[in-house]
Amino acid sequence: MAFLECSACGSKFKGSSPQRVCGNCGCPLEFKYDIERLKTAKFIGRFSFWRYKHFMPRVKNFVSLGEGGTPLHKAKRLAKTVGMRDVYFKDETRNPTNSFRDRCAALLISNAVDLGYKSVICATNGNLGASLSAYCAKLGLFCHAVVPKNVDVGKLAQMLIYDAVIEEYGEIVDESLERAEEVAKETGWYQGSVELNPLAIEALKTIAYEVFEQIGVPEWFTVSMGSGGTLYAVWKGFKELEKIGKIDALPKMVGVQAEGCAPIVNAYIRNAEKPVLKAKPSTHALAILVKNPSYGSLALNAIKESKGLAVSVSDEEIFSAEREIARFEGIFAEPASAATYAAIKKLVNQGIIDETDKIVCLITGSGLKSTDVLQALTKKRKTAAVGLELSTKEKILRILSEKDAYGYELWKKLGKTMTRAAIYQHLNELSKNGLVTSYEGEGRKFFKITKRGEKVLRAFDDLKLLL
Repeated sequence: MAFLECSACGSKFKGSSPQRVCGNCGCPLEFKYDIERLKTAKFIGRFSFWRYKHFMPRVKNFVSLGEGGTPLHKAKRLAKTVGMRDVYFKDETRNPTNSFRDRCAALLISNAVDLGYKSVICATNGNLGASLSAYCAKLGLFCHAVVPKNVDVGKLAQMLIYDAVIEEYGEIVDESLERAEEVAKETGWYQGSVELNPLAIEALKTIAYEVFEQIGVPEWFTVSMGSGGTLYAVWKGFKELEKIGKIDALPKMVGVQAEGCAPIVNAYIRNAEKPVLKAKPSTHALAILVKNPSYGSLALNAIKESKGLAVSVSDEEIFSAEREIARFEGIFAEPASAATYAAIKKLVNQGIIDETDKIVCLITGSGLKSTDVLQALTKKRKTAAVGLELSTKEKILRILSEKDAYGYELWKKLGKTMTRAAIYQHLNELSKNGLVTSYEGEGRKFFKITKRGEKVLRAFDDLKLLL
């Protein structure tokens, strides 16, 4: 029932392995459905993510940690402070790893298992890495997360405890995405980055289905935007509900960005078709710090088609909204999520939103992941990173203590749990420290442990006897 279609030339593609771009014109692909067949499909089972499995691409293995079915909280106290009557928070912090990305992880890992993958790669500014590493842990899959320099510490803590391998690359997630794409091509690992896998949009559209079942269709639906994918996914969900005859009205979509990083909002203001990029974007709301949003144009189209709005808010407004949501409604939202309420306050004050309108703000993740209290975990992060590096070098030395080996052979013996480039980086460092040496033979470069390397291995063994 599902097929991939090019957003530009309309080319259609079949297959269970999700493609990112059209083979004919190179433009983004998205999943489409036979609407007549979709009309006969039904929501089944309890109120949860997989209740909507017949409205997503087919999977055989349903991986779940209990995601979806999140509450829609009516913010009675907070609404009064801005003179509103019907303000709701769709609370995605109630998902297993406390964010909306668990929906993506459930569908992507199910697809990866269907296709027989053992390793998953993703670029992430936090929530996705936490989600994918948890779902990989449940299935015994290897998870490699590429993160930018600045990541919320609570999200890193989750990745570490779920035993993901973390690679730091780039200042912002845009650069991490380039790295994740390279690694996936080199290793053949499953691509779990939401910007590079169209299944992520299908997972997130279930938020619209749930809200429809909870309160019908609101007049306004507010979403914070990084890549723009979440807003587009929610709009896609409501559009599908309209096409199959379940609803006869659509919400106005409000996309929110931080003032210091607002490429989609700037494009909306200038009536441009593509995001307007800034050389050095910045915001403390790290979850929406994205320089070049992959779904920017689609998000813009959704906002315009819905007769909605794109709004920017300052970091000060974001943090003020975060405190108000917690103080008045008992929901601890991460800064990116709180931006939705900050935008609503602005629009109400400008008289754009009527006091009788029904409004939904999407709370994507928990503030527990980004609060300053969690800065104490940075020490653990550094210790874990050093420990991982030493562990890999020790494994290489032990392999070479038994037999000389070339790089590809070492990569295989280490279980292919990192890139070949990373193996050679370790070998170069070991060589600089005089622990291994190399020589040419049989057309290959072989590595051999030195006397000093053997001495270091004995020191490792002595240290373990003391622990």
